[in-house]
Amino acid sequence: MQYTKGNIGRIFILKFEDDEVLLDKLSWFVKKEKLKAASMVFIGALKKGDLVTGPKKPVIPPQANKVYFKDGWEVMGIGTIFTNNLSPQIHIHGSMGKKQKVLTGCVRGKSKVFLVIEAIVFELIGVKATKSIDPKTGLNLLKIL
Repeated sequence: MQYTKGNIGRIFILKFEDDEVLLDKLSWFVKKEKLKAASMVFIGALKKGDLVTGPKKPVIPPQANKVYFKDGWEVMGIGTIFTNNLSPQIHIHGSMGKKQKVLTGCVRGKSKVFLVIEAIVFELIGVKATKSIDPKTGLNLLKIL
């Protein structure tokens, strides 16, 4: 295990609105506020999008098990944000439900908000970490500096 420590800086309240692409809007916000490291929690609903629900098999490098969802799902989740020299690296896991169905996984791509998502973003200051592609796994993994 590796670790670093820091402090909580600014705290932001975000409201994503109907039909907005969650990851695109979040990336825009991170760039605008010049966030280098942050964590977030959120609740609301997603209209449609992509979710990675684990690997197809537990091997390295893993092959993603991708699921497409549509027709509006209640969602709650948590995420991390680390900006490298290219762009914000956003990693969000969510659990969503519709009727008697439940999905949990990593929110990807052009997942769109249904009605509203409310989020709280906590800036992390003084941490020495970034994300980059790990050559062994092919995944965008946290790197403690």
